[in-house]
Amino acid sequence: MRGTLAASMVVTMLLAGGLARAQAPSAPPAVSRIAFVDIQRVLVRSQAGLAAREQLEREKAQMQREIDTRRQELDKLREDLDKKGSLLTAEARREKEEALERKRRDAARLADDFQRDLARKEQQLLVRVQQDLAVIIERLGKQKGYYMIVERRGAGVLYAVPDADITDELIRAYDQESAGKGKK
Repeated sequence: MRGTLAASMVVTMLLAGGLARAQAPSAPPAVSRIAFVDIQRVLVRSQAGLAAREQLEREKAQMQREIDTRRQELDKLREDLDKKGSLLTAEARREKEEALERKRRDAARLADDFQRDLARKEQQLLVRVQQDLAVIIERLGKQKGYYMIVERRGAGVLYAVPDADITDELIRAYDQESAGKGKK
């Protein structure tokens, strides 16, 4: 009986110790391995981001020249109509006014089309860059042993130590990879 009592006490102590350990919070890792990146900064500072923005700016300038040309044509037609309108017959004046209105609508549609086209190209650029960066971020995360890498703005990071910011490292890796793709 005495042996059974002793064994019972040992089991109880072991169970109590196990429960105490199970309920005690586990210690956090010695070093936190969470980092963040600022994708907007990557777009602004990386070579690929700069090249893409320059391409968008060239296209935007070309579109703006086309719109300006149309606007000048409209101004000239309006000016002609104002100057010579009183000399025209009512029907001829109405035809010129209708032609002017059609050209105005066409110019407005063209401007809207250009705006949508530019927004679409900008979105495609962003998606392509994000896809490229996702591969690089995953590789950096694995190489450096990060548990998690978040996007600073999208994750709503309100405070982070500067050491957790790996954006510059990401920019360097992205530039190297982009330069490698350009040489192939």
